[in-house]
Amino acid sequence: VGTSGLQLAYDEQLRGAPATTVMMTGTSGEVVLSESAPVRGTDVALTLDSALQEYAELRLADVPSASAIVMLQASTGSVLAAASGPGGAGMSTATVGQYAPGSTFKIATALALLRSGLTPDSPVECTPTVTVNGREFENYPGYPSASVGTIPLREAIAASCNTALIAQHENVSAADIANAAASLGIGAALPEGEKWPFAYYSGVVPTDATGTAHAASLIGQGGVLASPLAMAGVAASVGAGRTVTPTLVSVETPPVPVAPVIPLTAEEAGALQSLMFGVVETGTSSFLQQVPGGQVGAKSGTAQFGTTDPPQTHAWMIAFQGDLAVAVLVEVGDYGTATAGPILQDVLNFAASSGWEARG
Repeated sequence: VGTSGLQLAYDEQLRGAPATTVMMTGTSGEVVLSESAPVRGTDVALTLDSALQEYAELRLADVPSASAIVMLQASTGSVLAAASGPGGAGMSTATVGQYAPGSTFKIATALALLRSGLTPDSPVECTPTVTVNGREFENYPGYPSASVGTIPLREAIAASCNTALIAQHENVSAADIANAAASLGIGAALPEGEKWPFAYYSGVVPTDATGTAHAASLIGQGGVLASPLAMAGVAASVGAGRTVTPTLVSVETPPVPVAPVIPLTAEEAGALQSLMFGVVETGTSSFLQQVPGGQVGAKSGTAQFGTTDPPQTHAWMIAFQGDLAVAVLVEVGDYGTATAGPILQDVLNFAASSGWEARG
């Protein structure tokens, strides 16, 4: 009997029914009133690649806090791995965890800025700090001084300049940010009355945030939340050039999410690809240049949470390479590149050596 997760959700299909005989007994013997033959349960087919799933689980085995690795085939949205570390105490952190995505969300912000008229080469102002409605925002400790000042948007994304994006808060509305995120799959929803065939948190982006809350949204904090699966969908959407909806359970008629208000175009995806490639070529994730195979596009993220001083941080990385999209989350970590980065690098190395595309 299924007690949790997919086994519980599909218990009736998996379990089938036992043979049943109803008999009346008495002094004259036994009379069979009715009987039915056993019915075998039927399989639930998943898209998981067992080698990738097993490796992901093994890679997270020693991570003390909640953690997740998600791998998608970008062209199909098939979930190749959705591993949750033991620190999550049995919760499917990979699919239903709700976390501020930090700077990985800057890919959605960049899309909103592109739609506002900027290009990857448009100049933006990266200052040491920026103040919105009395609240001061700053860049991460150790932000490269060479990338302070008037720099192109692509450098602001590559170096992960918070202030350059926050300074654009008056040029893009909360609705603009939410629409851009939806174009990358964040906040995906099904028509009323339908439900996902598996537990999935696609995220939420406030459409009415103002002031400092809106400013925080631009760097993936404030009221912005997403699961690792949703952020893998962002990387997959950029890599595939269209909005990608993750699929874990193979069903005859897969549900079709409500289309985003503004579909992702091939031109927009191409610009986002160049920005994510720049993160690896010249930015914070140059260590991924060592990964074998095709060019890697990536974005790291660090999101503060809690009430301690200094606050704790979620560590994120997302990336795409060819037809593979990956998201890594460590709930309590250091910077995204320091904590999630080595995990992502190991995942890409293993995927390159495992031949998963041939198996698929």
